[in-house]
Amino acid sequence: MASSGTTAEFNPPINFSMVAPGVYRSGFPEGDNFSFLEKKLKLKSVLLLVPESIPDKLLAFYKQAGVKVFQIGVPGNKEPFVDIPSDKIADALSVILNKNTHPILLHCNKGKHRTGCLVGCLRKLQNWCHSSICDEYRRFAAPKARALDQQFIELFDISLLTYELLFPHDTIFLRDVCYIMCRYDKRHVPDWFERERGFS
Repeated sequence: MASSGTTAEFNPPINFSMVAPGVYRSGFPEGDNFSFLEKKLKLKSVLLLVPESIPDKLLAFYKQAGVKVFQIGVPGNKEPFVDIPSDKIADALSVILNKNTHPILLHCNKGKHRTGCLVGCLRKLQNWCHSSICDEYRRFAAPKARALDQQFIELFDISLLTYELLFPHDTIFLRDVCYIMCRYDKRHVPDWFERERGFS
């Protein structure tokens, strides 16, 4: 009979999935997911896409587990006045494209819309066709897939991702959370992305 500790190691957050080697996605982690994140994924970093403060219990867990938290607050795409800022998605992508942050978990509240937009833009960088990108987005966002999100992914300008040094001097830390404004450095991209983009 498996112990409760062993069972906890197999309790991932809502909407959990692997995006690429060393990159995972989910909804907001709860207390019963902590063992899974620490012992199974052995997380090094978390990329949080909501602007709200991180609950103290979760922040304490990340600190205890040695997990670096990158927070890039992204508003959801909601008609008629709220749009996802492209520059924030570019900043989030720059974190993902630094293999030194891996293993990394990307999440918003439910792991559907903002996380789906971020992953969709990553797929665009990976040269996926738009229909496959939208199929993946809808699979996680169902039953509330947003046409605006899919349009955002289609129109996202990948030239926003430039070859600059990651972690410039304007990186700041607040309550153990790292807030950044940066792009990516091709010297540190993951192997899977290097192959797909043809970097030498």
